[in-house]
Amino acid sequence: MESQQVIDIDNEKKVILKEYRGLLRSLKKSITPQEKKLIRRAFELAMESHKDMRRKSGEPYVLHPIAAARIVAEEMGLDATSVICALLHDVVEDTEVSLEEIEHTFNKEIAKIVDGLTKISGVFDLNSSLQAENFRKLLLTLNDDIRVILIKLADRLHNMRTLDSLKRDKQLKIASETMYLYAPLAHRMGLYAIKTEMEDLALKYTEPVLYKEIARKLNETKRERTKFIHDFIKPLKDELEKRGFAFEIHGRPKSIFSIYNKIKNKGVPFEEIYDLFAIRIILKSPPDKEKSDCWGVYSAITDIYHPNPDRLRDWLSNPKTNGYEALHTTVMSSFGKWVEIQIRSERMNEIAEKGFAAHWKYKEGTIADNVLDEWLQKISGVLSNPDTTAIDVVNEFKHEHLSEEIFVFTPKGDLKRLRKGATALDFAFEIHSGVGKKCIGAKVNNKLVPLSHVLRNGDQVEILTSNKQQPNEDWLNYVATAKAKSVIKQSLKEEKKRIAVEGKETLERKLKQLKIEESESNILLLMNHFKMISPLDLYFNIANKKIDLTVLNDFDVIAGKIKLPKLIPSHKPGDSIDEAVKNTLQKNAELLIMGEGSDKIDYKFAPCCNPIPGDDVFGFLTINDGIKIHRTNCPNAVQLMSKYSYRIIKTRWTKQHEIAFLTGIKLTGIDDVGLLNKITNVITGQMNLNMRSLSFDTSDGVFEGKIMVYVHDTAELEDLIARLTALEGILDVNRFDEDDEVK
Repeated sequence: MESQQVIDIDNEKKVILKEYRGLLRSLKKSITPQEKKLIRRAFELAMESHKDMRRKSGEPYVLHPIAAARIVAEEMGLDATSVICALLHDVVEDTEVSLEEIEHTFNKEIAKIVDGLTKISGVFDLNSSLQAENFRKLLLTLNDDIRVILIKLADRLHNMRTLDSLKRDKQLKIASETMYLYAPLAHRMGLYAIKTEMEDLALKYTEPVLYKEIARKLNETKRERTKFIHDFIKPLKDELEKRGFAFEIHGRPKSIFSIYNKIKNKGVPFEEIYDLFAIRIILKSPPDKEKSDCWGVYSAITDIYHPNPDRLRDWLSNPKTNGYEALHTTVMSSFGKWVEIQIRSERMNEIAEKGFAAHWKYKEGTIADNVLDEWLQKISGVLSNPDTTAIDVVNEFKHEHLSEEIFVFTPKGDLKRLRKGATALDFAFEIHSGVGKKCIGAKVNNKLVPLSHVLRNGDQVEILTSNKQQPNEDWLNYVATAKAKSVIKQSLKEEKKRIAVEGKETLERKLKQLKIEESESNILLLMNHFKMISPLDLYFNIANKKIDLTVLNDFDVIAGKIKLPKLIPSHKPGDSIDEAVKNTLQKNAELLIMGEGSDKIDYKFAPCCNPIPGDDVFGFLTINDGIKIHRTNCPNAVQLMSKYSYRIIKTRWTKQHEIAFLTGIKLTGIDDVGLLNKITNVITGQMNLNMRSLSFDTSDGVFEGKIMVYVHDTAELEDLIARLTALEGILDVNRFDEDDEVK
């Protein structure tokens, strides 16, 4: 008989009460006796509702809503209503308690927020992702109460902090989803501390080896960094005190995720990243002196250190759309390293840490409040378009609301905010949808420019219109903002629907002539045959004569139903290599897919990342191409695991012998006679490996080489990289994905 784990109920009660008291302590100064009673009532209801529930870690479930409520109170600084809703956020979904009961026990406002927090269930369009649809609906709650999103972020942050107890595939799904959706959302709401922690935690699970390596190196260089910060700060501190400023000054390390991004995107090793930290100066200034004090501090800094003129960022005059206000400058230290300095007031610092939540503490009608209203209107406009899919919403949200901003002016001098990369046509749609649809060109700073002209900070723009103008497909290539894309797509779809009516009538006549039923199953067969994703596309292409309906004459028809001719699959060059690898795999059952040996399941390796044994991998069920195996750190992995989590298939390597897998190696170094011979000698001579392709390019004495080579596993690949790195003249050796291969 298996031994069961003994649960210490008394000890658990003590832990729960300790957490609850911690929550009350964080609220002590800001709540009324009446609010304290309601919080107690919410705690008791959560205790009762979740009494028999446990988390995967084995701890009582009620600790989760308490932890979410503490994040809401301590890290976001939200009000008592938000804390109550955080305590109740899973009650309606997971238990017998109804929204009516919550409204009766508390009030209408709390019931409305809890309703927004109740997770969405039910079946959505299969072409869309469940997570994307949930995200769309989450954004829709912005109009009702922004606290819904803030509490949801607290819920997700606590889930990320307690991810250790879940299985690896669940960890990957939740971490990828957090990186793809929730961290950008936290950034958009101005919650920088939460966004940074989410990114670091997501990296911890998606790239555990790299995460640990960066954390170890940060720890090893801590003493050296602390000394550098101390020496850098001292003359600044003396000068600011001399000028009579009241301030705090400190250095903080950059996040592991931001360091990882520099290593990955810029190809810079850890040792060469100089800006591993930022210096922050926080001023104790009254509201009417904040700006002048910040510029006064900037003046003092530049009297001591040389600033980089290209790295001055003034978010005092024009705050970011998430309310962020500060002055950033980068200066050259006396040690020959660039250092970033952020200058803020205490109020600005609180907004930077707690985002929109902090605005409620300050008077209404500030620039930041206006910015929030403006953003909510934009989001509402995109969401209200019936033709915008959930995945469109996610993509537009990520691209538009996380990009840098530019400020441009109308002919009358009104300021408009647009994302960096916005065009004259984007500006036209920003003024009004009707103006955008009729736009034929623009004058930028009194000079005539085309629709696609990219605007720059400070431009003054006048839009030219014509009643004969209407949107066309090319316009989608000319715009960068969600609003413009949304209106253009809607206009094009209306035109497409009009044309599709003719195509539908043409198809009906042809089917009638051939005595084929116009049934749903027959239309689906035709869509599949002509590779159309919707009936609308089918009818539209028939009307445009892109589909030849005479091929229907060759179809078999039995009792009004059609039977399609067998399609011959197309073969691409290089398939034979993949087939050879696959056949070897089938003999060796290298992979376990959903618990089955790879010889029983049809699959392919994804060319975007070329997995090899030893890589962390997952299977992805594609629509037309069976199962594809990707590395978990594949460039597409985060998006796939987040947007299409229901198509992820658990996969792992088993035996690893006798099979060679194709992977790419990129080398850079100083060009020298005989270097190519040394490289090929290591690969073929010392390690006896086969190469598929090799290309080298030399410029000004520096070479870059790309080699596609067959290796057996990650250990052999690491050995090869180490041997090549040791060669004289080689500066850098990295694995790269075949997508980058020069064909």
